[in-house]
Amino acid sequence: MRPFFILLLACFYLAAARPREMQPWQLSGFAQGTSWHITYYAPDSVASHASIDSILDKLDSSLSIYKPYSLVSQFNRCTDSLQIDEHLANVVNASFLASQNTGGIFDITIQPVTQAWGFGPIKVTDMPDSLTISNLMHCVDVRYLSLKGSVLFKQKPCVSIDVNGIAQGYSVDVLADFFEWKHIENYMIELGGEIRLKGLKYPGAQPMRIGIEAPAESEFEPAMMQKVIRPANGAITTSGSYRKYFQSKGQKISHIIDGRTGYPAKNELISVTVFASRAIMADAYDNALMAMGLEKAMQFLKQHPDMAAYFIYRKKDGAIADTASTFFDKFIFVE
Repeated sequence: MRPFFILLLACFYLAAARPREMQPWQLSGFAQGTSWHITYYAPDSVASHASIDSILDKLDSSLSIYKPYSLVSQFNRCTDSLQIDEHLANVVNASFLASQNTGGIFDITIQPVTQAWGFGPIKVTDMPDSLTISNLMHCVDVRYLSLKGSVLFKQKPCVSIDVNGIAQGYSVDVLADFFEWKHIENYMIELGGEIRLKGLKYPGAQPMRIGIEAPAESEFEPAMMQKVIRPANGAITTSGSYRKYFQSKGQKISHIIDGRTGYPAKNELISVTVFASRAIMADAYDNALMAMGLEKAMQFLKQHPDMAAYFIYRKKDGAIADTASTFFDKFIFVE
């Protein structure tokens, strides 16, 4: 019997040493006014719906302009300063850099103006006139903010911030960091269209693919798939003038407000999809690239090789066309 037990023991150790197969685990929910979806690949489930909800609730308590108790809302109501947490501090520091790099096109102090155009917590039915915008712009300049330790200061009581142009990207990064902490090497995280991905999908160990949506010719037509990409490990975000807008007196007003002027961007760009190493970076610059217009956006990307972008735009004859920066071209999947 002894040889039998030795053989049985050897089989047990061999089975225990054999790597367990990867399998997909999926989670989804609703947060920050939008949906989220997570797929990760691991032998066992390591993340619960409750753990993701807890992370997103904490981020909302810091960054939401729609929650009156959030740190952003508290700062907007205060007259001079507020003690903030790590999340808001990270977003503010990233916003300082984005504002500097874009010459003020990206500016989180644009909140009074975005509210006036109808993109804030308070419902707006009429477009602001030029005098209103001019007066509000006296409160807009990222240089009116300063962060000392964990205290955020404002130089004018009227200064208020809107981090919607960067908060979802940051939230995706926080979720990705959570999965990295769990030693998960293969995942795709999506929140409101902002994506962070790493590794491969299983079974089959295949590269992950992402579809880029093309705008429909009218709001009554379904959107079509423009391109399929296989990006490297990193983040993909998209900004477009055809999805989110304010309509007044028959006019569509884009949510992309130029921080230098206070007015919605008007140019040939319909959408821009940005790739960067982290979602906070991609999210911060997709709107800015939209506001620049195609030519200046391409020049900007040449000066910032750590990012790449794909553009859908309208030509002078009205036809819709697309183009991409050199690095992004490598991601486009061709059957």
